[in-house]
Amino acid sequence: MPAALKPRMGSTRVPQAKAPTLRHERTFKAQGIRYLAGVDEVGRGALAGPVSVGIAVVDLERQKPLAGVRDSKLLTPAERERLDPLVRRWSVASAVGHASAQEIDSVGIIAALRLAGTRAWLEVLSAGIRPEAVLLDGSHNWLSPAEQLSLFDEPAVASCDAPVHTKVKADMQCLSVAAASVIAKVERDRMMRELHADFPDFGWDINKGYATALHRDVLRAAGPTPYHRISWRLLGGELADGGLTDNAGPGLEDAAAGD
Repeated sequence: MPAALKPRMGSTRVPQAKAPTLRHERTFKAQGIRYLAGVDEVGRGALAGPVSVGIAVVDLERQKPLAGVRDSKLLTPAERERLDPLVRRWSVASAVGHASAQEIDSVGIIAALRLAGTRAWLEVLSAGIRPEAVLLDGSHNWLSPAEQLSLFDEPAVASCDAPVHTKVKADMQCLSVAAASVIAKVERDRMMRELHADFPDFGWDINKGYATALHRDVLRAAGPTPYHRISWRLLGGELADGGLTDNAGPGLEDAAAGD
């Protein structure tokens, strides 16, 4: 084997995933679309704090790539903080919307995601930009209004009326969605650090409300705060009997997702 191809002894370096591009977004140009909104959420699997939805709008006629942007989970906190203002300047329009723990308890996580997304959507519209299509990370369109309004929904409030296209792992492959994930993560993390000042024992400055061992231990000893999603099966049902179907709470894979 040539020396250049031989792995280094003791090397633990993991190859980085390919950087997201605008390749998929640009396929929408064939439909006559110019402004496309990349959308991603953060905080869905946390025990405490809001769920947050980021939107980054790109101009498919003029937008150029932005170096360094990845799905927020693949970036360090310092990298996300550095990229946040760059992403906001790079985007034609951008916004982050939030739904509180109390709202999650009241309406369920899916409706809360829609509420947070609608708040971000309305902020984008207020900036004078109306995206003609939405690219949403995942396989389920939680952003568009449900056909049947719930008691929570307010018919007088406008919501996303653009066609929504879902794509699994869009946050890994599509630059607009990765950009949305960065601004959503940075803004939510800042909120959790602020809440940490009121409830420092839970370590929200580090775990951002996710189910780390420390967070669970303090929750078990002190009980939930007003910022906990009390309808969820916190601590596997020790503190609550569970909530709605879509409020089943985070899986174990979410426990260390604070960064």
